[in-house]
Amino acid sequence: MEIALSALHGRWTTLVIREFLQGDRTFTELRHALPALSDKVLSDRLAHLTEAGVLDRHRHRHRQPGWPPRVRYTLTAHGRRLGPVLQALWDWGAQHRPPPPAGTR
Repeated sequence: MEIALSALHGRWTTLVIREFLQGDRTFTELRHALPALSDKVLSDRLAHLTEAGVLDRHRHRHRQPGWPPRVRYTLTAHGRRLGPVLQALWDWGAQHRPPPPAGTR
């Protein structure tokens, strides 16, 4: 359990993984999908998930010379296995949502 929690640590990590469960992504695509997430935190999460074996990082060169390489991230088989784990956490949270504070209804 500690290994799984270590891979998921940090705010935003589960939302980043959620995006990858829908398909491969670039940094820019993730930034648009999660606009409240800062570039620094996104970079940190991608590096952490890559080190943890959850993501693979692929560099692709553009056909035109002078263009910077494009980096695309994909879930590894290990990372795809987190899908049911995240779904179970979501389901649990939905069933155990605390009631709204008094006077906010």
